[in-house]
Amino acid sequence: MAMYEFKGRNTEGRLITGQLDASSPDAAVNQLLGRGITPVDINLFVEQLSFSERFARATNRGRVDKVELIMFCRQMHTITRAGIPLVKGLRGLSASLRNYTFQQALNDVVERLEAGVELSTAMRAHPKIFDNLFVSLVSVGENSGRLDLVFKQLSEYMERDLATIKSIKTALRYPSFVLIAISIAIVVINVKVIPAFAKLFSTFGAELPLPTRILIGISDFFVAYWLYLLVIIAAVVAWVYHYVRTPDGSRVWGRKKLRLIVIGDIIERASLARYARSFGLMLNAGLPLSKALELSARAVDNPYLGDKIRGIRAGVERGEGLFQTHLVSGMFTPLVLQMISVGEESGQVDALLAEVAAFYESEVEYDVKQLSDRIEPIMIVIMAGFVTVLALGIFLPMWDMYSIQK
Repeated sequence: MAMYEFKGRNTEGRLITGQLDASSPDAAVNQLLGRGITPVDINLFVEQLSFSERFARATNRGRVDKVELIMFCRQMHTITRAGIPLVKGLRGLSASLRNYTFQQALNDVVERLEAGVELSTAMRAHPKIFDNLFVSLVSVGENSGRLDLVFKQLSEYMERDLATIKSIKTALRYPSFVLIAISIAIVVINVKVIPAFAKLFSTFGAELPLPTRILIGISDFFVAYWLYLLVIIAAVVAWVYHYVRTPDGSRVWGRKKLRLIVIGDIIERASLARYARSFGLMLNAGLPLSKALELSARAVDNPYLGDKIRGIRAGVERGEGLFQTHLVSGMFTPLVLQMISVGEESGQVDALLAEVAAFYESEVEYDVKQLSDRIEPIMIVIMAGFVTVLALGIFLPMWDMYSIQK
């Protein structure tokens, strides 16, 4: 397929210009005639890219940010609500996008739509951009005739999810910078500071205190074997990175990160909020219970919790109720379980799940705001320990030598 730029006139005689993908100029002519446009001029399009555009395409690596997906859903909500044909609307969106990967994906979706494929099926060909949850809800919207509502719900769901992720990252930024600064300080002290003091202390020939000898020993080891340490650290990081991407490793990491100090509870509640929000959204859209649970297990983005949700699905398929299966999973508090029970009895599970999601999201929001206050004492203890060890190692010998001179 090649890109062609064309000039033509529509049925009213108005001049139309644009671009289209076609296998040959004749195929481009046929496409234009099929749209009711009489071609006047067709040329092969040669794209002129600036250095910044080339760099952006080279470094994008097929990624589409969640913000771009949110904007896409909002625009699709407007397009479908206004009754604009999908092909025309998607072409307009594609032309306005700066993300080359997303633009090419939408162009491919348009081509599949023109070939008679449904929108959800066309999107399914791009799983890195449109995940199973997204495609399934679009399919439900197509079948129910409420595609505009589905895109609105998707944009709201992703906005809440993105806001939670951003708030957690913002709260963790300060302790991350502190730990990085401490690591850099440890390296500089071991390489530059302690060796200089070691030379000074050796000139006195006195026996050094134990903390000082430990510091000098660590520094000597660090200076002598820094390259081996660097290789070992890199190998460990690479192994951990590879391990957590395996099915078993991702489950282990999914369980471990829920037990992290301070932030483990926040991560767990954020995951449960995502589960409740996605599960309620799919039930509201009309998906079968079993499929909604499976998609929710994938949407929660934690294989460990995903296995528990699949356990809930297995219980439902055996004929057990939602309250019983959620109780057995051990994931939820008694208050949340009571809300699920009420929703099941009243036939309003989707509405009650939305309340559960709002409950967890409010808890996460409050905990994130308090996160800095909870982390600061830990940072102070770490800094105090670091300064204490350094002071004992360096200043004890100086005090001893000062007392001897007196």
